[in-house]
Amino acid sequence: MEQVIIERLGHQGDGIAPGPVFVPGTLPGEVVEGEIAGGVMAAPRILTPSDQRVTPPCRHARACGGCQVQHARPEFVADWKEGVVRQALAAHGLEVGFLPIATSPEQSRRRAAFSARRMKKGTLAGFHRKGSDVLVEVPDCRVIDPALAAALPLVDALAQLGASRKSELSVLVTTSLGGLDVAVSGGKEADAAFQQQLAELARTYDCARIAWGPEVLTRRPPAQRMGAAQVVPPPGAFLQATPQGEAALLADVRDHLEGATHVADLFAGCGTFALPLAERAKVLAVEGDRAMIDALDRGWRHAEGLRHVTTATRDLFRNPLLPEELRRFDGVVIDPPRAGAEAQTSQLAAARVPRIAYVSCNPVTFARDAATLVRAGYRLDRLRVVDQFRWSTHVELVAGFVLSPQ
Repeated sequence: MEQVIIERLGHQGDGIAPGPVFVPGTLPGEVVEGEIAGGVMAAPRILTPSDQRVTPPCRHARACGGCQVQHARPEFVADWKEGVVRQALAAHGLEVGFLPIATSPEQSRRRAAFSARRMKKGTLAGFHRKGSDVLVEVPDCRVIDPALAAALPLVDALAQLGASRKSELSVLVTTSLGGLDVAVSGGKEADAAFQQQLAELARTYDCARIAWGPEVLTRRPPAQRMGAAQVVPPPGAFLQATPQGEAALLADVRDHLEGATHVADLFAGCGTFALPLAERAKVLAVEGDRAMIDALDRGWRHAEGLRHVTTATRDLFRNPLLPEELRRFDGVVIDPPRAGAEAQTSQLAAARVPRIAYVSCNPVTFARDAATLVRAGYRLDRLRVVDQFRWSTHVELVAGFVLSPQ
């Protein structure tokens, strides 16, 4: 047995002691004891607890891998997540004023990716145990919308119907205006008889849509509201994790682009920002996924009171918008995936668009792209951490860039 003192929290939520030694479930300042193997103390005994430690609100917290920091006070988690962003910016010599963090409430996640298996006796559905492929049942998860928690019997039924005992079934369940929207992957092939059984399940559990691989059964449109529009995303399409988090991001995007009359929305998805922004500005929405951009376009065409929205399907990693295409816009919102938008950011910097709102789910790639813009003459103007993934290590943010006068 060895004793160590936790110095800091790592980006994956583990406490880090000198060595380094990684100690899950601990906080800075705590004295812990346990066996160390391969630089990890997997089962620590806490001798001196931190005053920032709390009892996890969820009874599954020790086993389930969905949450990493339920044992810390909310104020500590907020400071730590902001610190992750400050550290990423500091690596590029950048500083910015932070707006108050926007943390989504408990039971607000509108999407859950469940895993399920057929067992010798029945089925098992839930989330993975930390660092393992073992499944943990989570009947009263404190993160997801209650409608998703109530869908676990549906996940069990889907596993019983079409899962293999040799592999997992992945079941993505999303709340929508029409009811539950379900996308399943990893199951057996859906022949005609199976599709009939699937239709019976959809009726039994009152699902709006079930997509089993490429086979899609729609009973009602599983629409999502985006500003004045209703959009039916393709199965499994990206959505912001919580309605509250989406609202916080959108409010700041609008603020950063206040007064813009011609906006480009890059990595537009199904229209999270493009459609609300079209209430006041003409918008070009660019997205690499054709099905998502088609859903955005249909939503715009059926909405009332919106200005013109033009759509384009384009891989912005390989084929970014060039300065001559960007200079007609007086505002840009960009919301890239975790890899960031290195190529597109370089073109934005050269185009010198007056205002940019940048939404990011990765502080490291955001800081890299921010440094490119700042070197080109932009001022990083206000940043807010938006904590949609409560109790996890995931960090999202929204920031504004204003072109400095020459």
